[in-house]
Amino acid sequence: MAVTNRYFDLIDQTFYFPQEGFDLEDGYLLFNGIPLKYLIEKYGTPLKITYLPIIGMQIKKARNMFTRAMKSIGYRGKYHYCYCTKSSHFSYVLNEVLRHDAQIETSSSFDIDLIRRLHAKGKLGKDKVIVCNGFKNEEYLAKIVGLINDGFENVIPVCDNMKEIDYYEEHIEGSCNLGLRVATEEEPNFEFYTSRLGIRNADIVSFFRERIKDNPKFKLKMLHFFVDTGIKDSLYYWGELNKVIKLYCELKRHSECLSAINIGGGMPIRNSLGFEFDYKYMVKEIVSNIANACEEEEIPEPDIYTEFGKYTVGESAATIFSVLGQKKQNDAEMWYMIDNSFMTTLPDTWGIDERFILLPINKWYNEYRRVNIGGLSCDNSDYYNSEAHESQVYLPAYPATDEEPLYLGFFHTGAYQDAISGYGGIKHCLIPSPKHIIVYKNAQGNLVDELYQPQQSAESMLRILGYE
Repeated sequence: MAVTNRYFDLIDQTFYFPQEGFDLEDGYLLFNGIPLKYLIEKYGTPLKITYLPIIGMQIKKARNMFTRAMKSIGYRGKYHYCYCTKSSHFSYVLNEVLRHDAQIETSSSFDIDLIRRLHAKGKLGKDKVIVCNGFKNEEYLAKIVGLINDGFENVIPVCDNMKEIDYYEEHIEGSCNLGLRVATEEEPNFEFYTSRLGIRNADIVSFFRERIKDNPKFKLKMLHFFVDTGIKDSLYYWGELNKVIKLYCELKRHSECLSAINIGGGMPIRNSLGFEFDYKYMVKEIVSNIANACEEEEIPEPDIYTEFGKYTVGESAATIFSVLGQKKQNDAEMWYMIDNSFMTTLPDTWGIDERFILLPINKWYNEYRRVNIGGLSCDNSDYYNSEAHESQVYLPAYPATDEEPLYLGFFHTGAYQDAISGYGGIKHCLIPSPKHIIVYKNAQGNLVDELYQPQQSAESMLRILGYE
């Protein structure tokens, strides 16, 4: 008797399939044309795959969307694509990004060491635009100043607070470009009202007049903002964007050098086969909003910068697991136990309830069943039991006697997961592990302290990331 509730039929009836990046060949899943079965047989699982051509494709897509939107309305500013390094710092990612002539956005001190290493290898010239974001400690400030004083001509430190400018004024030789980050209001249902990053909107103009306008050391180049919840077609997003555009127009009247709006990152990626997002519409609306405001205020349209990180690298990667065994724990719950941990390999699945595209690699023509997926750790949070489009997970059923295990792929996992999980010793934003002190009592009962581990060095992280 033919199987009527096959996993393939479930996917085929629920989504458009096959679709971009996913197809079947002889019953096995292909990812961007890559035969996953071959890689599994060659390397075993668990397995992470990064398909580098996706990075260039994403950069080209964004450039095409913005330039076409600009041409369609006669927009006179330019578009600049920046890569947000914190999404993935690996050398193979940065090499691919730079190969497509993207600019760079940094978040922390060790990012500047990475810039230096890329320059030394001939991958990055001193004319590259480097947007330096984040709340900056003294080490980060000193390294930014070092770049500027060494002739990196397009470094743009973006002031996250008003005190930051003091360091530049004291230490920069000659003059430099400058950016100002505007603090955005969060969505009404958020835990706090205003973003912790940036300078209050109400303080920006007075700060510019008092510290920047008549100071020969500084040229205000960029106004920066970023909505933490990302770019989406909502009243909240358009409201925040238009507030910043209005502020730009006000500043532009007093600053001849100001020529750029940086709208940050937040362009979404596919987290489901049913993902729908009208990229072209959103880009055209962003460009039109800026153009209309500038026309009304009779000022030139600014260059538009974006800092796409997750959008650049997210869809390039997949993480593959084997199902080690099945456990029926009660009448309703079937558990598939994988050969790794979600908490250590895909930490966003439990940290922020992130959903990725989940598909089996094999057994597509088996019947399907509702399952929970369990990781190897002893923690009760190490599981995955819902998808972006569905509050549960359906996967192929199979007898425990099958010789070939079920292989599961989590797709579009290329952003943030390695750093947040501490891959090899790297950290999110390349913020180092702190020094570790052990305190104990000696034989005399006196407290003794010893340095167990020094603070993590830039050199150790860069070695892990492939910048030797």
